[in-house]
Amino acid sequence: MNFFCLVFLTSLGLLSLLRHLIIPLFTYLFATTFLATKPADLKTRYGPWALVTGPTDGIGLAFAVQLARQGLNLVLVGRNPTKLKGASARISSEVASNDVEIKTLVVDFATDEQQDVERVVKDGVRGLEIGVLVNNVGITYPGARYFHEVEEKVWMEIVRVNLEGMTMVTRAVLGGMVERRKGAVVNVGSGAGTVLPSHPLYAVYAATKAYVDQLSRSLHVEYKQMGIDVQCQVPLYVATEMTRKVAMIQKPSLFVPSPNAYAAAAVRRIGRQARCSPYWAHSVQCYLARLVPECLLDAWRLSIGICRRELDIVAPRLDVLNLSID
Repeated sequence: MNFFCLVFLTSLGLLSLLRHLIIPLFTYLFATTFLATKPADLKTRYGPWALVTGPTDGIGLAFAVQLARQGLNLVLVGRNPTKLKGASARISSEVASNDVEIKTLVVDFATDEQQDVERVVKDGVRGLEIGVLVNNVGITYPGARYFHEVEEKVWMEIVRVNLEGMTMVTRAVLGGMVERRKGAVVNVGSGAGTVLPSHPLYAVYAATKAYVDQLSRSLHVEYKQMGIDVQCQVPLYVATEMTRKVAMIQKPSLFVPSPNAYAAAAVRRIGRQARCSPYWAHSVQCYLARLVPECLLDAWRLSIGICRRELDIVAPRLDVLNLSID
């Protein structure tokens, strides 16, 4: 009798595990295979121009390349004119079309006054039909730190870039979308602020990403009736320079996609959901995280944060990673 009970309970456990693995996988495959075998025609659906912040490397650059391949003209917004020029040249070389226009705007989200950010972006896109906005710019501190150890300059820059900058750029382009009754706003969030119940020793970064998620959801509800799709995309680890320095991840893997692999999946999901994790392995991880008690996730993340702080894996000085801001 005990044997049959054990077999029965084991079978139930396996069925439950398979169910929780299959559902997100099936959802992803259905969305990307059946609903998005061919990516949506973003240019026709939303407009001929896309604006991307933080476009000089990592996810931002890969996003820009994918959008250009769809025939969208680009407005690249960053702080470093030289890097913007280099990104423009790389995008042009990777896109087999001479019809894509690329315009650059120099904005320093960390130091410029926020009203100046909005003004510069508004002036820069005047006369352009911005159909897709990708708010990708984001920074974090270079190593795990208790909140009281983080210098004021550091956490204030994180707030200015991740929170205020994204808000101002959205305000700058949203009016034109409302007038045309169409557009898509893609805000790049993070599992740190959406999937995990806490992110100790990276508290300010996680809090700004939670803001991105809530703002995106509220704007999605506000503007859906006006033909505007606002979406928060929630990546986990992607093999970027920031991830390499913060998490010691050296190269792409099954669960850590390259920026190009991530961006290809991300572009296919634009306009489909208010919140999504575009890359299939991230979607599975997000789903599984919901099954784990929060106290265990909290303890796990705290132990990781403390270990990283002790190792001091990045640099002894507290400064901001300026990898996505340029």
